[in-house]
Amino acid sequence: MAANGSQVIKGWPEESREATQLVIDTYGEPQEATEAYLIWNKPGPWKRIVASRAFHLHNFPMPHFDVVESFIDYRVPPDKFSPIALFDGSVITERTTGEVSARCHDEQANLLALNLMHDIVTGAKTWQQARSYYAKEVLDYRRKLPTPYMEGLRFKPHGPAAPDPDTRIVSDEDIKRALEEGKAHAHA
Repeated sequence: MAANGSQVIKGWPEESREATQLVIDTYGEPQEATEAYLIWNKPGPWKRIVASRAFHLHNFPMPHFDVVESFIDYRVPPDKFSPIALFDGSVITERTTGEVSARCHDEQANLLALNLMHDIVTGAKTWQQARSYYAKEVLDYRRKLPTPYMEGLRFKPHGPAAPDPDTRIVSDEDIKRALEEGKAHAHA
């Protein structure tokens, strides 16, 4: 049974309530609801969407509040983490879990941010070009011009292949030796 997010958000600040209502209007009631978060699992193109009572001021490309976070399974090469962070501080990359999310005011802005993240990863755009394009598309939206990066994901998320558990550098023998050394130091 779906949680009653509409009831939960009645006590939320207007900034969070307004953004979250857009998600409820699009995907219906969430699967999970707490006093602080509403969570939708597998809505539309997303792995999940999390809307939070807390909101964060974000000045790029213009002042707004980040409330709604949209997640996908996507493996970002470690050398692309910094360019993505330089592009947009509200695009969050998680290497070990293989998730990338964008947190903004609405789903369309999250689509825009993640499509540009993909362009950075593939080399289609630099982080500077991605920032410029983001601003252009936000303004085009207000001009009622086409906004192709806001219409949907322009790539296929990586799915189960996205996690990167990294490379082991400590062997079982190293651990055994360290434990023995620890015992020797404890008895000394």
